[in-house]
Amino acid sequence: MTDVLLLLDGLAAAPACLVRVESTEGSAPREPGAWMAVFADRIVGTIGGGHLELQAIAEARRRLGGVPGPAPGQLPMRFALGPALGQCCGGVVYLGFEVLTAADLAPAAGLRARLSPHQHPVALFGGGHVGHALARVLAPLPFALTWIDSRDGIFPSPTPEGVVCEHSEPVQLAVPRLAPGSRVLIMSFSHAEDLDVVAACLRRQREQGDLPFIGLIGSKTKWATFRNRLHGRGFAQDELAQVTCPIGIPGIEGKEPEVIAVAVAAQLLQTLKGAG
Repeated sequence: MTDVLLLLDGLAAAPACLVRVESTEGSAPREPGAWMAVFADRIVGTIGGGHLELQAIAEARRRLGGVPGPAPGQLPMRFALGPALGQCCGGVVYLGFEVLTAADLAPAAGLRARLSPHQHPVALFGGGHVGHALARVLAPLPFALTWIDSRDGIFPSPTPEGVVCEHSEPVQLAVPRLAPGSRVLIMSFSHAEDLDVVAACLRRQREQGDLPFIGLIGSKTKWATFRNRLHGRGFAQDELAQVTCPIGIPGIEGKEPEVIAVAVAAQLLQTLKGAG
């Protein structure tokens, strides 16, 4: 269960104080928008840990107890991350405090949207061992995952939270329906399917240019073979250069599905730099 759902579920039974990073100056442990919810007996989420979080928890529990904070209304409080907090980040964090109760559950969709991170669409082609590991790794990250396969009965039950499963036969017909801005991972059960999906992605790039990452699992030898075949289908070298193969950040050894999944997830996170 995600932190947002844990908060919504908890509010049905008890109030909480929402602590949110409103802005920062200099070095800070978390970015604006990061949050934690402080209940009387537990914490959901984090604003970065350390003494900053300890002081924020104390302030939140004071507000839960009805004691007003030093800042009027909902103005954010300033926390300097220096010796006074026992931290050496050197920056400044401005925190907002908001007491929430069960009454705030009525517009739950609004609260969920306000607290959920922006989700970047990812299309994962292939329900094999690496696909299963990737779906688990990507589920809690800031990605909206669509998992696609041409075979029936390939997806686990239940699927990871938030993952949308789609059957497509032939599998490449799913490419034109992908959300704009999708990052594509290709690892089907056959090289023939992989090749067709790559070709469909390149055709979409030629027409729309809206797939920021096309990743193909496999070796350099596999990609050399694919490159020749795709060139024979009429794709130019600059178009083929849009495909990343092998996938995964370099330097991570191991061929276990979980290891590959971590390397690929890290590579996807690298592509988010500067993304909206």
